[in-house]
Amino acid sequence: MSTNHAKALLEIDQLSIQFGEKTAVDALSLSLQAGERLALVGESGSGKSVTALAILRLLNAARVQGQIRFAGDNLNAKSERQMQAIRGADISMVFQEPMTALNPVYTIGRQIAESISLHQGVHPRAARPRVIELLEQVGIDDAARRSYAYPHQLSGGQRQRAVIAMALACRPRLLLADEPTTALDVTLRRQIIDLLLDVQKQQANGQNMAILLITHDLGLVRHFAQRVAVMEHGRLVEVAPVEALFTAPQHPYTRKLLASTPRREVRPVAADAPVLLQARGVAVDYPVPGKGLAALVRPATRLRALDGIDLDLRAGETLGIVGESGSGKSTLAAALLGLQRTSAGEIRVFGRPRSDYARRERRALSARIQAVFQDPFSSLSPRQTVEQIVGEGVALHQRHFDADARCQLVLQALAEVGLPADAAGRFPHEFSGGQRQRIAIARALILQPAIVILDEPTSALDVSIQQQILQLLTDLQQRHGFAYVLISHDIAVVRALAHRVLVTCHGRIVEHGEVSAILTAPSHGYTKKLIESV
Repeated sequence: MSTNHAKALLEIDQLSIQFGEKTAVDALSLSLQAGERLALVGESGSGKSVTALAILRLLNAARVQGQIRFAGDNLNAKSERQMQAIRGADISMVFQEPMTALNPVYTIGRQIAESISLHQGVHPRAARPRVIELLEQVGIDDAARRSYAYPHQLSGGQRQRAVIAMALACRPRLLLADEPTTALDVTLRRQIIDLLLDVQKQQANGQNMAILLITHDLGLVRHFAQRVAVMEHGRLVEVAPVEALFTAPQHPYTRKLLASTPRREVRPVAADAPVLLQARGVAVDYPVPGKGLAALVRPATRLRALDGIDLDLRAGETLGIVGESGSGKSTLAAALLGLQRTSAGEIRVFGRPRSDYARRERRALSARIQAVFQDPFSSLSPRQTVEQIVGEGVALHQRHFDADARCQLVLQALAEVGLPADAAGRFPHEFSGGQRQRIAIARALILQPAIVILDEPTSALDVSIQQQILQLLTDLQQRHGFAYVLISHDIAVVRALAHRVLVTCHGRIVEHGEVSAILTAPSHGYTKKLIESV
């Protein structure tokens, strides 16, 4: 595409990036005007994040060719010291996972003050008013007190806001936002995007801040961006204004992305399907220790994470559980799996109270209730091969199988989730995100469980891979009669896969019923807010 060299703030000209023999970005040319919001979209591995890292010169192990000009200056020609002065001051970046972007041993306030101190020569103490101003600007309540909090003491949404505050500390002219909302629920996602729209209006050296948004969330792109650039296998395949791209996409790959919205293909649950899992009046409390000397003389208070939860799950059914972060979804999943002690109520599994199962029976029970977690990379051991990972449950629960028989079961499970036989000898880091999630599903289904807990199984995946995983889960349910508990903040995923849905807020169920009725005509204000945030 043509670029206007007189006006463009960022110009990328014939950028190519190689890691060994692999080309991650191939002859990319793109421009970004001052004050513009440009979305860079594509599937995992398309080169989006690598391009952002190349702009900041953070790819030490790669061979980079081409030119990247910022405000007319060639960044590739600058020294490392000159780049250090640019990073965080003129060009800032917001990363996908705030817990990896924040230092766990320093307070939020100290980390923001450090950026101001490094680039503006201000003593960290003198930077404190600016730190509080930034935290207030990004919508963190009680900013003065929160500035003394460590990252683990904040929620996911608060941590992402703190990372944005750090990126805005020196009023950059360009903000690179790499999947800034992927791990957040729908209301937080909307809040973060609205926040970026608000802070963009602030003046940076007389110009509005430009934002390069890297994402696979097409709904977010339509709400946020002015222009969209689409990448496939490292190449730029289409650039267009946002409305033009969504209404009349030109490239087949763009049309494929837009058609990758979750589709509903579930079958009705049999009228005589037995109830496999029940919860009645389930409550979970967490101790909250006091602060300072009071913690030595006063007992810890109790925080009620779940309060009076009732649910039923039948064979072949998918029960969706939706709610914001902190609403108790994952705590409920842990309680249903027997990994969280309940404070009140009863959980019945296959007709018996869980508490009635003897220790030996509980081990056998765990084979019949499996889980697939949100992040397959952290839930798969990096030191084990796929064969060891998938076959571990068989080795533990079905010891009568010898090594050859266990290997055959692993190969069958891999084939069922669409992975080739040679995947068995490889390690998790050799696979894409979607392939790793297939491995996690194979690990769960190899034991032929009756119940599978799906805790945000697609939130870290791009739209086309997400659709593939949902189709796989639907096919497996229809083939084997699995019952799913689907925990998700993605309304589209719940609509595509669930039969019934429970809406949780502050540990309580505020609405429940058939998925079509709840998501089409919600009666509770909280449910309406969730759906409006999509």
